[in-house]
Amino acid sequence: MLISISIWFFAYVLGSIPFGVLLARNQNIDLREHGSKNIGATNVTRILGKKAGALTLLGDTLKGLLGVAMASWVSDDPFTIAGAGIMVFLGHLFSVFLNFKGGRGVATGLGVHLYVMPIETLGAVAVFVFTLWVSKYVSLSSIIAAIALPIFAMFFETPFPYKYMSLGIAVLIVYKHYENIRRIVAGTESPFLKK
Repeated sequence: MLISISIWFFAYVLGSIPFGVLLARNQNIDLREHGSKNIGATNVTRILGKKAGALTLLGDTLKGLLGVAMASWVSDDPFTIAGAGIMVFLGHLFSVFLNFKGGRGVATGLGVHLYVMPIETLGAVAVFVFTLWVSKYVSLSSIIAAIALPIFAMFFETPFPYKYMSLGIAVLIVYKHYENIRRIVAGTESPFLKK
């Protein structure tokens, strides 16, 4: 149990690294005061450009993947690995380096799922791409893809801890997009792509 707790603690700290904030700070910009004030790749792209946005997406995804990968190197227990996935995800949402504030966790969740359930994740990515193509909203695409992932997981023989982890992450992603949902309903959400 002590090993699991140590793994989860490390995963949380790893997830807390705010790549978007660090990239913006390098240009003397506080990302949390511009655009949507979110620290994720979408806002970074709008404020700093495509290259910085891509780097943020890569960094946030890799920390999610690395969090569960390192857990699997130490333990083959699905419960321990799923716990690491939840903790690295929570680290991004409630970063110890940002006074326990953070982003919405979509890219970090992507990294987590790519490692533990790659086929289901590719299905969710396809849902994201299709929804973005139709709606032009990253937020809506992220919400629908997050919901789709645990549904896909139901049809595969993945360990139950991973399925519950996926469901928990989906619920948190929807919760963190509450304001986006309100703006979508009101018709005031800014599209990422021009229709």
